[in-house]
Amino acid sequence: MTDALVFLMEYGAIVLFAVVFLEQIGLPIPAIPILIAAGALVGTGHLSLWATIGSTVVAALAADWIWYDLGRRRGRPVLGWLCRIALEPDSCIRKTEAFFVKHGPHSLVLAKFLPGLSTIAPPLAGIVGLGVPLFLFYDTLGAVVWTGASVGIGYVFADQLEDAFRYADQMTPVALLIMAFATLLYVAYKAVHRRRQLRNVPRITVKELTEKLKTDVPPLIIDVRPSALGAMEARIPGAIHMPLDDLGRRHFELPWDRELVLYCDCPGDVASAQGALLLGRLGFTSVRPLRGGIEAWQAYHGAAVTVEKLWTHNDDPFHGEREVQVVNL
Repeated sequence: MTDALVFLMEYGAIVLFAVVFLEQIGLPIPAIPILIAAGALVGTGHLSLWATIGSTVVAALAADWIWYDLGRRRGRPVLGWLCRIALEPDSCIRKTEAFFVKHGPHSLVLAKFLPGLSTIAPPLAGIVGLGVPLFLFYDTLGAVVWTGASVGIGYVFADQLEDAFRYADQMTPVALLIMAFATLLYVAYKAVHRRRQLRNVPRITVKELTEKLKTDVPPLIIDVRPSALGAMEARIPGAIHMPLDDLGRRHFELPWDRELVLYCDCPGDVASAQGALLLGRLGFTSVRPLRGGIEAWQAYHGAAVTVEKLWTHNDDPFHGEREVQVVNL
């Protein structure tokens, strides 16, 4: 039996709690291999099934509650904190948020199985106003399903996994170190290159845009937020809604001889910057993201949005309706 398995066998509940908590809080620590190994130890009688499941579920709920509470108290800036450490910040916000809004609190059940959604789903639940009872119910259900699936794999294949671990113990540590170092370099290069590319896209400020809107040929403003969010949230007056995922196939609807301004509500304007790069590759010569997005627009022009009706239907925001009125400035 490998040293790692011996250590896990001796300090099982503590190790599982620490690993799962750190992964769910956002650190790049792979918890599933540890859970599978724990399942193998459960199958061979070296670990208690209930201690394994209990410590894992409690750790996941503890980390998720921290993010959920931050989302309720601090709002959208919490997503900015999360996406500063994400390798794909636009996916971190755009795809994950669209999935969450589309599927509602049920997405908390699937969150643990989907990269990117696991850590972001809890603060999103807090941001959109999901009630505490519903959050705890769906998040607990998701944690139990995720834990059961991972531990169950190890339990079912306990004999085969023990052989695999024994073989892994014989592998040369230098080879593993080289593989890990090469992977780290590649991931770091891709992350730095992508962020630098998006950061270098020229932006237009809210003040500049406001002045341009007074001219005879004002820019065309495009809201590139996902469909579900664009329908729920306030827009800049006069903006058209064309989600980032639709830009490629609907770009022919846009005027070639007019300045285009894209905006989103994501950290670093990553979605609108990505849209600007895409339209530039398609031949558009005057495309800029709005620096700061919708939040910068509202901050510059004051309280431009009034909400007529918020979430209804037993405090479940995904079964009610939300009406937003934009006051023209």
